[in-house]
Amino acid sequence: MSISVDWSELQPELIESIARKLNVHKDYVRFRAVCSNWRKSTSKTPKHLPCQLPWLMLPQTNNQNRQSHLRAFFSLSDNKIYRLSLPEASNIRRRCGSSHGWLVILEETPAVFLINPLTRVKHHLPPLSSFPNVTKFNFYDVGREYTLKSSEGDIYTCNLKEMRDSFIKKVVFSSSPSDSDSDYFALAILNQTGDLAYCKKDDSSWKFIDNAQSYCEDAVYHKGCFYAVSKYGTIAVCDVSGGLPNVSFIQTPPQVGGDMQYLVSLDDELLLVTRYLELGFDVDQHQLDIFYKTTEFRVYKLVLNGPKWESLSRLHEWALFVGENSSMAFRSSDFQGCKGNQIYFTDDYSEWNYDGADGDHDLGIYDLEDSSVVALPCYPRKFYNGRRWPPPIWITPSLH
Repeated sequence: MSISVDWSELQPELIESIARKLNVHKDYVRFRAVCSNWRKSTSKTPKHLPCQLPWLMLPQTNNQNRQSHLRAFFSLSDNKIYRLSLPEASNIRRRCGSSHGWLVILEETPAVFLINPLTRVKHHLPPLSSFPNVTKFNFYDVGREYTLKSSEGDIYTCNLKEMRDSFIKKVVFSSSPSDSDSDYFALAILNQTGDLAYCKKDDSSWKFIDNAQSYCEDAVYHKGCFYAVSKYGTIAVCDVSGGLPNVSFIQTPPQVGGDMQYLVSLDDELLLVTRYLELGFDVDQHQLDIFYKTTEFRVYKLVLNGPKWESLSRLHEWALFVGENSSMAFRSSDFQGCKGNQIYFTDDYSEWNYDGADGDHDLGIYDLEDSSVVALPCYPRKFYNGRRWPPPIWITPSLH
């Protein structure tokens, strides 16, 4: 005799226990979609889910209306493209980083906000007008709305578009902004001055980190502090948890060569990823396009006994993701869709990534085994006719 079981009537404690065994976002979403009881018995913002393999947020295509609210995201894990409603990331706005599953968005106002593309939750950071080197903002002073002061004391002005496009290079977070149990910190790298500025959750203004001006290549939150790297591989360790930032330095021997530097936190270790570029020229239909192309990556591990950067020839099962995003490392055995000993990269040279630039985006997969570069499966060479703005960016899908 068969016994009929109504699975929708399971006890909430049992439903929650089963849900906590799920490790993939889409499985968790589908689990909650089974029935109203399962949905009520599980959290809408699960914190137990591990960090997911990044999605690649794609630029809009030629046949897409510039005001379209849909944005395409390519998932490496299942080799699919998902389209999400995200009017906040329209082409009249600019991103300046992704961190912990959140995009940082700038527009032609002082506002700085962040949004989670999956949950659509939005938070605000202190405005551009609150940076210490912005002495005045007047919306009605058309074409020179911002008045700024250089480190040498010179006064100059910027318009709304210039501030949107070139003031901030990248913003990284210490933790997810949605975590209500703890405060988070944001660190901004400024493009032109090389300053580092930070703010805490609910702060009304940004504060500079003194003495760390030249450590502006990249930054990552590692072991309770922000680590920032200079062009030569030296490190500023910035502890911003107290009343005033406490800065110490790790003076490694200068790294020779390389055009860009990235910092990656891998378990308890800190990696330096050096990127090499070459300048190229493309003549098409009597038009000369100038572009950059990545030719090589080199990876180093920080050894504090010295201190020094120790060259690594292999990453074994680890895959790295670098670009405009907060740099990340993932164990390939934990995910489908990526391979170990590879670096997944997008372009983030600020002066080339804005409206009107021509040529292909410089992104792909670099294999440390044979030093080869191959195209991403969703983005073969010449996939787009001309450059689309903004460039692709890695973002980790997150439900909280």
